[in-house]
Formats: sequence, C-alpha cells, structure tokens
Amino acid sequence: MPSTRITTGTWARGAETSVIEAVQEALLTSLKIPDHDRDVVLDVYDETTRIIPPGRSQRYTRVEIIMFFGRSLNAKKLLYKTLVENLAALGVPTNEIKIVLIEVPPQDWGVRGGLPASEVDLGFKIDV
Repeated sequence: MPSTRITTGTWARGAETSVIEAVQEALLTSLKIPDHDRDVVLDVYDETTRIIPPGRSQRYTRVEIIMFFGRSLNAKKLLYKTLVENLAALGVPTNEIKIVLIEVPPQDWGVRGGLPASEVDLGFKIDV
C-alpha cells in the first residue's frame, strides 16, 4: 500500500507511463505488494522550477515512497537495486537517482472509509 511520488526533469515527457511502470514494478518485486495496489504519481519539472545537486543532469530523479513500517533491510536493499536498474533502463544515470523511504505505522494510515490500516486485513504481508 505504498504511496509513491517520482520527481524528475522534462526528459520524461512522452515516457510518463514507462517511468511510472518502472517504479511500480520495483515495488511489486521488492515489497511483494499485490499488482492492484497502485498509488504512483510522476511530477515533471523544467530546469527553472527545481534545484538539483551540482554536477547532475535534468535526468536527476527522486523517488519518495511512503509505506508501512516493517519491511526488512533486505527488502529495502532489493527495492533500491530494482528501482535503480529499472530507471537506468530508461536512461537515468545510476548516480542521479535518489530514493527516500518514509515509514509510518499502520495505525497512522486511514483506509477503507477511514479505518486505521492496523484494523483491516490488507491482503498482503508488510513484514517481508
């Protein structure tokens, strides 16, 4: 049930679906979420509307993932590796990918009509 935001440059215009699917595939592979669990957005900015680290190109890409606390370090490492591989396949240099995980406890996530996620059967494990 991760919520994911991808932020990158204008190079992604015309390839939006490919970028989103590359990130979604990494989430499926590493976090073992069901395929129907989709909440990924892509923000594309030109060079006048964002500041990127020195020496990086407009392909610099940040992926922020808000997810439930409880994934193992191995799952996170697989997530990082798979995200980098999938985005590199689209032309993003591997040293221009920043991944930020924000972990929250399930009781801090409202789902299914406003219930805490800790009180519903999510249909998948979060302790992978």
